[in-house]
Amino acid sequence: MEAEAPRQINYLRMSITDRCQLRCVYCTYWREWEKQPPAEILRYEELLRLAAVAAEAGVRKVRVTGGEPLLRRGLMGFLQELKRLPGINQVCLTTNGALLRELAPALYNTGVRHLNVSLDTLKQDRYRQITGSDNLPAVMAGLERAASLGFHPLKINCVVLRGINDDEVLDIARLARERPLQVRFIELMPTTSRTWWQRHFLSMTEVRQRLAVLGPLEPLAREAAAGPARTFRLPGFRGELGFISPMSEHHCRTCNRLRLSSDGKIRPCLLGSQELDLKEPLRQGGSDGFIGFLFQEAIRLKHRKTGHSLACSGSCFRDLPMVSIGG
Repeated sequence: MEAEAPRQINYLRMSITDRCQLRCVYCTYWREWEKQPPAEILRYEELLRLAAVAAEAGVRKVRVTGGEPLLRRGLMGFLQELKRLPGINQVCLTTNGALLRELAPALYNTGVRHLNVSLDTLKQDRYRQITGSDNLPAVMAGLERAASLGFHPLKINCVVLRGINDDEVLDIARLARERPLQVRFIELMPTTSRTWWQRHFLSMTEVRQRLAVLGPLEPLAREAAAGPARTFRLPGFRGELGFISPMSEHHCRTCNRLRLSSDGKIRPCLLGSQELDLKEPLRQGGSDGFIGFLFQEAIRLKHRKTGHSLACSGSCFRDLPMVSIGG
């Protein structure tokens, strides 16, 4: 039997801020989280240097995240510089969409085309319950603006919460019927509380069962630098559906991503405890070669990892505030 070819670790999720104007129940603690002092957040020139070193290590796709990246001043110039880096073939951005209506034209002018927008409900009162804000009209207007400008792929990220928004999965899926959107359903991860997770977790198997009334799901081929979503096409739909199941059907063996927090920690795995500090050597005069060695070490640690410890029946739960790690 031939040995399995090693996976290519070619995708870096880069958080540029831990600030966010929303308080999503699965992303932050119920209490106020402790934000990093501004001096601890990586400067744009530091982020660009790390991205260049990552490209030397084989990274080809960078997704800019937060917190909420559209809150950070100077973002558009940073994205333009990031797109110019040799070896980086794709620059993408994930946003909560609250500022998208006004900033979509400037974002489009940077050359970024790949955009993910968080949207967990189509109901105003429920949006307030999940996010603590009344920004749903702004998010919907931002999606329309982005679609009209020609962002593609334009993806919607929906975290499915049993007893909160799971009765909307059909309505949210239907957003892809008339529009060339990719609607992605995501399993809840234990990022705030084990008890809360157990109460509201819903597997993607059950979500797909609920969506069966829309027709047969035709699987689509996975791109080389694609993320963890399994994507499908439906008869009569202009767009696609995607499913991300980090808990019930974890994708550790095929995961191709590293994750850089806004304060300079590189994580081989979101749901793991290992991280390497890049900020200290970056600010203490470390060479690109040494920082590249740390990237390679993160890749080596990732190759050793074939599963995480947070299986649905497991008992090893940790507080993981996504707004601090980089959602």
